[in-house]
Amino acid sequence: MTNELIALLVPALLLFSAIFILLYGLSSSYTKQKGYTITLITLFLSFILSVSTITEKHSIDVLPDIFNSMLVYDTFSATFISLFLFGGFLTLAIAKSFIDKTTYFTHESFVLLLFSLFGMVILSMAKELLTAFIALEIASMSVYVLVGLNKNSLKASEAFFKYLLLGSFSASFYLLGMMLIYAQAKSTNLDAIAEYILHTELHSQLLIVAGSLLIMITIMFKIASVPFGAWVIDVYEGASLPITAYMAGVFKIAVFAFALRVFLLDYITFESIYDPLIIGGAVVTMIGGSLLAIIQTSVKKMLAASSVVHSGYLLVALASVEVNNQDGAHAIMFYLFAYFISAIGAFGVLSYISKGGDVLITYDDLNGLGKDKPLIAASLSIFMLSLAGFPSTIGFIGKFYIFTSAIETGYTSLAVFGALSAFVSIYYYFKVIVHLYFKESVHLNVDYGYKVSLAFIIISAFIVLWGGVGTSLLFDIPGINELNKLTQHSIESLGL
Repeated sequence: MTNELIALLVPALLLFSAIFILLYGLSSSYTKQKGYTITLITLFLSFILSVSTITEKHSIDVLPDIFNSMLVYDTFSATFISLFLFGGFLTLAIAKSFIDKTTYFTHESFVLLLFSLFGMVILSMAKELLTAFIALEIASMSVYVLVGLNKNSLKASEAFFKYLLLGSFSASFYLLGMMLIYAQAKSTNLDAIAEYILHTELHSQLLIVAGSLLIMITIMFKIASVPFGAWVIDVYEGASLPITAYMAGVFKIAVFAFALRVFLLDYITFESIYDPLIIGGAVVTMIGGSLLAIIQTSVKKMLAASSVVHSGYLLVALASVEVNNQDGAHAIMFYLFAYFISAIGAFGVLSYISKGGDVLITYDDLNGLGKDKPLIAASLSIFMLSLAGFPSTIGFIGKFYIFTSAIETGYTSLAVFGALSAFVSIYYYFKVIVHLYFKESVHLNVDYGYKVSLAFIIISAFIVLWGGVGTSLLFDIPGINELNKLTQHSIESLGL
């Protein structure tokens, strides 16, 4: 099967499955279990197709005569698509107990999830600004509605409207920025823009610089960077736990996939202009996110605030990307995977122990869980250690790569600041572990949910540990070296 055919099959499978569930959900024979199963099978098959193309460097325009070179399928997009699909599958698998115990996960929920993944897949392949905008909005609109699934919850409704209004407002900056870029470069194709930038004097590119800054505002909003991430606490609080896990672990990756492609193809020559802004954004984001996380009493809201800090780490790596040194780009891709698996696992544990409830889980709700439910507590502890960047976890390796790339680029003070931010995060992440193991139990004889959900939580925890200490010398399971090769091949495929 050719790469071009796979590039068409994966989004087509997601799209047609979404339409099928949408229509099938109206029939009397439909059940939630059937919709759940169809969605999981779709994600699994799509993932198998996508992951089969990440072992080698490749790049091909998808039907250039039809799509006018707007879509490209390369190792870069294949890697991100595989992460999206794996993340969607993992989110649903862990959330099985939660979904079955709620009434508001109807067939439309699965349709919206598939539509959002369809948008993310197209976004990762987009090589043209308008195509990327449409794909981003398909994914965003689906996520907006997923946030407000629970119509009986005032918090969910508030989160939906707040996210929708602010998201739509931020999208207008993208459109205005794209208009300015088109006015000067006479194209919205990334290759054409890159060619114009390369052969034109800087003083003649003011509209492109201004337009790019406006697009950057939209990207900063989507990744919840300070001050554009004021929505994150309320939206994460209002959304149901599986959707929060999906937003934190998968949607953020999709935005960075597009941002990284645009930056490496077009704007890397403007690093002297953008780096001060990115560095300032990274510092403010890490400070703001840390302060928000420290003051939270809900574990869910703490994880929401801490996701802002992780966006700051990723901005540190983005500032470290240079024309002749793309270690920062490799660090971003590695860290995205590290954060993705840790965040989905952490939110997954919360959805597992919440039993479908809409009540926020406080630190006290975790008291004594280590004694009564050792597997759940151990898994949550591993995810917290990884998010904090503790050695022997994949989160530590990810932070190491980010701070190392910053030092090699000459941003030693920025790396030190990032390390201090990670040190501060030990307080709020280890606070969870303290309540798990050093507080009196409140969980006697509680049965949380299905063993299948627990199994996927444990698998995620194993991946976190294996990414920190494992190598391919043991069990013949791909380890850190293989993941590094994959990120390098992905970045190198952009130049093919």
